Amino acid sequence: MTGASPRIARVLSIAGTDPTGGAGIQADLKSIAANGGYGMAVVTALVAQNTHGVRSVHVPPVSFLREQLHAVSDDVDIDAVKIGMLADVHVTRTVSEWLGQVKPRLVVLDPVMIATSGDRLLTEGAEEALRDLLSVVHLVTPNIPELAILVGVPVATSWSAVLRQAQHVAETYGVLVLAKGGHLAGDLVPDALVGAHTVREFPGLRIDTPNTHGTGCSFSSAVATRVAARAGTAGPSLADWGDAVAEAKLWLSESIAHSGDLQVGSGHGPIQHFAGLWQRGGLHTSPSPAQVAEEWWHDIRDIRTDTDELPFIRALGDGSLNRDAFIWYLAQDALYLRDYARMLAVASRLAPTATEQAFWAVSAHGAIVAELDLHSSWIAEKTQAGVQPSETTTAYLNHLSTAGASGDYGVLAAALLPCFWMYQDVGTRLHPLSHDAHPYRSWLDTYADEEFAASTARAIKIVTAAAAAAAEPARRRMAQAFRASAAHEREFFAAPLTNPR
Repeated sequence: MTGASPRIARVLSIAGTDPTGGAGIQADLKSIAANGGYGMAVVTALVAQNTHGVRSVHVPPVSFLREQLHAVSDDVDIDAVKIGMLADVHVTRTVSEWLGQVKPRLVVLDPVMIATSGDRLLTEGAEEALRDLLSVVHLVTPNIPELAILVGVPVATSWSAVLRQAQHVAETYGVLVLAKGGHLAGDLVPDALVGAHTVREFPGLRIDTPNTHGTGCSFSSAVATRVAARAGTAGPSLADWGDAVAEAKLWLSESIAHSGDLQVGSGHGPIQHFAGLWQRGGLHTSPSPAQVAEEWWHDIRDIRTDTDELPFIRALGDGSLNRDAFIWYLAQDALYLRDYARMLAVASRLAPTATEQAFWAVSAHGAIVAELDLHSSWIAEKTQAGVQPSETTTAYLNHLSTAGASGDYGVLAAALLPCFWMYQDVGTRLHPLSHDAHPYRSWLDTYADEEFAASTARAIKIVTAAAAAAAEPARRRMAQAFRASAAHEREFFAAPLTNPR
């Protein structure tokens, strides 16, 4: 369905550990997440290793392994299983038994026998049990030395020999084989998806780096995740497997290329699983609209406090404000509202949805009505016609005009918001001082009106939703425009008692 979210594959890693985080289940979980899946992990062995090699392996009782496996499968619908280090024959048979009972839809086996450092990670007695496991998995992903062990022949030294060995495994066990050329000499690093009667090759160039720790774990987990996301109820096609490998290889190449950024360990360092995500997506989280509203309102707390302390606001509230100052303020406000209405109309034109377009258009009409109703009751039209904008009014309108001229809907909307929000806030808090004999009751009633409060709430919702959906740089520009307008509002309230008349 168009616009639907991509399917999130639930992928279980069954593997050993790596306390440095570059291989084993730690690498699997990173790889699964980086490729769009939800990772789970069952531990087969506890491995004391670092970027230089393996120091020791502890294999917990298989009864606990069995409990882990069933704890997951009893509760979670598993889309794919990736199997890594199995350690010994008992572990291998326990996993095989569980596979037979649960029958996962997709199983990828990375036959971890030899680490990048050259350490052997599988007992010789478990090799035959591992071969038996090949018949119940869908894809096996050996490196060149591991492929030779599976076939029982010397290690291949050419790509053609690798393909022949992979074909042998595919034919013998009825499984797809991901043949990998990373151990070959030279600048070319080809990979191939090999079936009993098919070969799809994926060319590649060697990346000059010693940081290849955990590449096998990561590659197989990426393929498992990618193919699970593609597979329908009937299971993946051969093309699905091939496309998953191609996508995973691109991701792996990028992760290897940026491995040096990590600076983890002094041996064969790990790959940078999240290089692409961090570069293209950034590290900033997207706030909710409510969080944006709270952050912005808190950010202008100093401006709001200053505004509350202004002599104009205090005198307006208690009714002691000089009438000439109030008339001057209203005359400037009328000039402001005229151009403010124009910017509201621009926002309506730039708005991305019909609902937002309608809101800004109605608000533009409301600004003109406010000018006619409130201002004309105090100022004769002839008098207003001769009023010139003050420096404060001009500065505020220039700010709004610049926001409108930018063509950036978010920035303009954010710049328009304080005229709603701050007026409604000040009006609501001053309104309890209103009474029948209050000289400025009409002003107090206008900005504490329920309809204006509803419009303000709607404006806040629209603008903060746009900010929450925006990328971080755009959201920052919106916040800056909002704060700048809030500062102009403060100066606008200060001007009647500071500007010469």
